[in-house]
This record gives sequence, C-alpha cells and structure tokens, in this order.
Amino acid sequence: MLLRARFVVPVSQPPIENGAVLITGRRIQAVGKWRDLSRESSGPVQDLGESILLPGLINAHCHLDYSAMAGLFAPPRRFTDWIKLITATKASWSDEEFADSWQQGAAMLLRNGTTTVGDIEALPGLLPGMWDETPLRVFSFLEMTGIRSRRQPVAVLNEALTHIARLKHPRCKAWLSPHAPYSTLPELLKLATAAARRRRWRICTHVSESDQEFEMFMHGQGEMHDWLKRNERDNADCGLGSPVQHLAKHGALHSSLLAIHVNYLASGDTELLSKHGVHVVHCPRSHAYFRHQAFPFEALSAAGVNTSLATDSLASVTPIKKHPLELNLFEEMRAFARQFPAVSPETILQMVTWNPARALGQAKRLGQLASGSLADIIAVPSRDRDVFEGTLNHHGPVTASMVNGKWALPPTN
Repeated sequence: MLLRARFVVPVSQPPIENGAVLITGRRIQAVGKWRDLSRESSGPVQDLGESILLPGLINAHCHLDYSAMAGLFAPPRRFTDWIKLITATKASWSDEEFADSWQQGAAMLLRNGTTTVGDIEALPGLLPGMWDETPLRVFSFLEMTGIRSRRQPVAVLNEALTHIARLKHPRCKAWLSPHAPYSTLPELLKLATAAARRRRWRICTHVSESDQEFEMFMHGQGEMHDWLKRNERDNADCGLGSPVQHLAKHGALHSSLLAIHVNYLASGDTELLSKHGVHVVHCPRSHAYFRHQAFPFEALSAAGVNTSLATDSLASVTPIKKHPLELNLFEEMRAFARQFPAVSPETILQMVTWNPARALGQAKRLGQLASGSLADIIAVPSRDRDVFEGTLNHHGPVTASMVNGKWALPPTN
C-alpha cells in the first residue's frame, strides 16, 4: 500500500511536502517524496489529500480503568483526599463497570490519534479480553501495592508474574508496576526491578507526584506520612531523602524504569535520574488539576533525561464547560505548550512519539515513520504551512488511524 499526503512528518527527519509512505505487510518499507515512491510501488494507492501523516501517538501513562470517572472529583485540597475518594469509588465498582470504563478510554485514545498506550492495570483479570476489544497496541503495567492488604512482597510479585505468564497476544504485552514508594514496601521495589531487568521488561512507578509524598520521604512527617502510619505502614524508610533517592537506595533506578510524574525534586535528583537512564513521564492536565508546583522540565532536559507527555486518567482532569473530557494527547501537548511556551512544537511532538517509544523500549519499531518501523500512522488535516504548529493545534478526531499496517480508523476523505 502507498499512502500519499500533502505533508509527511517522519519525526526522525524533516517534514516531506507532497510525501508518501510505502507499506508492506505491517511495516513501513520506505518514506519519501510522492514522485519517487509512486514509481516504485505497484500496489494500491491511498491519497489522503490535504493531510499531515504522522507516526501514531504514544501515550506512555494512562489508567484506562478509570475513564468513566471523568468529572467525578473536584480538585482536592490535599493529594491524600483524592486518594481516599478514588479508593472508595474503586471499591464500589463491579468488574463489568471497570471493563466498560476501559473500553470507553481506549475508544477515546484511538479517535484522538493514540495508537500505543502504556496502561496501568489494576484488574489483570480483564486481560487479555480488553486487548481483544481494541486495535490499540497496549503495554499493560500490572499494578502492585501490598501495604493495606499486608501481603508479603514475594507473594505480590509472584501473583503478577503468574498473570503475565498466562497472557499471550500478538500485539499487546504485560509488564510490572509497583505503584509508588509510599504504597509499596522497599522489598517489592527491589524484587520487581530485578525481575524486570532479568526479563528485559519495562517497569513503571509513580514517584514524587505530590508535595505530601516528598515531605513524607524527605522529612519523615506530614499528612501522608501520618495517614499511612495510622494504616500501619512501617515508615522507617522515611526521613532519609527524596522519593527519587529512596528508589536509588533500593536499586529501582534503571534504564528500564518509567518514572511517572516526578514533580518534586531534591538537589541531585536530576543527576541520579540521568545517571541511571531513567525515563520520566509528565502528565500536564493532571499536574494542573492537583495544582502542583511547576514541573521541573528545564532541569530534567538540561540533565539529558528523556521526558514524555501522557494523559494519566480522567479521574484527575478538570472539566471545562461545554467541552467533554477525553483522553487526548493533543490536549496534553497544548497544556504543556502553555506552561512552556519556549519549547518548540517540534520538540513537543517528539514528546508523544519518539521519546515515549524510547521509554517503552520500542525505538526501532514505533514513534517515527522510517523504513523497518511498524506501520502505526495517523492523519490530521493540513491547515498550516508550519506542520508542527498545525499538528499542535489540531482539534477533534484524527481523519485516519492505522495500527500494524491495518486501518483502525479508515480515512474519512
């Protein structure tokens, strides 16, 4: 199949006007000028007209299970207030409600240009059924905690590994996610990291998300510290350094780690993240919802830390009147651009394509339009000579979406 468009944006090279992408099976064979590739191809041609062809967007962090919680919770005064609200809501939901919520979220991502998602899965029993319900490429990180249940770290990890061993799928995979330093014992961080490294898996954890978490680990005090102590968490690991330093002490910093949020940093934290090749994932709209201090993008960027943008869940996005809440990486890009106006649209696009592909260990397969890459491609209307500005300012569903060389959303023109 040969796709033609007004612009092709490979990400790994400059945009190509009157460009084309040649696809064989599920992979891209060539990317170049229409006049050149049209001579080489004898297969069917799909002319997408006044469109921009891009790599499918990659959402490195999401909670599809919580999609139907959109707008349920007003922005909380304290982060722990929100934890209590969402925990109570989850306890009241049935598996069918979670499955429906998952499917709603996946449909939102697909129509809004995402083709790959790194999803935190709190109910692994939904898999692989949910994988079969969507054309998305899904990396499901199985959530592990154990504090409230009083379960031993070895038992928590072995249960997750048993689930993963049963999951076989041609397009989707399952990996590990010790939830956060405050909700997992240090031993679970160690064991999960070691298991992931042996298997060459990615692993993710929420870290340094809130000022309460930072105060808990840095100073051994505060609302989160006291609340968890009342719930019989052993807080002997607190007051010894920042959450990032806590991960370092327990061997959890590694190039396989996706560190989610990383909103609060102590001196030396950026150097630690850079030294260990950790990937950071920032969720702009969720960040704004909780009114966190400014995200330390400049410091992370200066240290060479690979940073991606993601949606988080709709349980932590502030509703806008007459504007339905959806999982949408274009909205996250615009929210980031408002916060960091000096960052170019081209760099921001890389933060939802090439950067998360690297974070997920998929740099040779996803995040760019290049020979040998998987044919995960989207199209948006071309309304601006500056293709990066035009992409950043795209609103509404994409006009086409392809995953693995097959149309997930056929072209609308």
